[in-house]
Amino acid sequence: MEVTSSTSAATAASSASSSSASSASSLDYDAFLKLLIAQMQNQDPTNPMDSSEYVAQFASFATVEQGIATNAKLDALLTSSSLAQADGVIGRTATSADGTVSGTVTALRMTSGAPVAVLDTGDELVLDAGVTIS
Repeated sequence: MEVTSSTSAATAASSASSSSASSASSLDYDAFLKLLIAQMQNQDPTNPMDSSEYVAQFASFATVEQGIATNAKLDALLTSSSLAQADGVIGRTATSADGTVSGTVTALRMTSGAPVAVLDTGDELVLDAGVTIS
């Protein structure tokens, strides 16, 4: 019977986690299960890991996965809300906080920060605090 050392098991787990991390920005369920199986296969048979530790790892992963899904849904909700609010701006006059840029909004462009109004003058105005819509 061949017994692998804990160092080789740690190396296998480390290489599996680094390869899955580099291939995707987040660890998915299948990759987690593969990592867990590799960890179980490479553990020391004379001192096996307690099953409650596996359950704790799985519960932690499930919590993180749910958090990521919740954040994605909140991002989609915020984008939808921004689009709904921005729709009411088209055709109205927008003026910057300092009053130097003003014009009728002809189009909107969504960015990660805030919507950007394209004015009939050719200028672009970020719709953030201080912008007046009339």
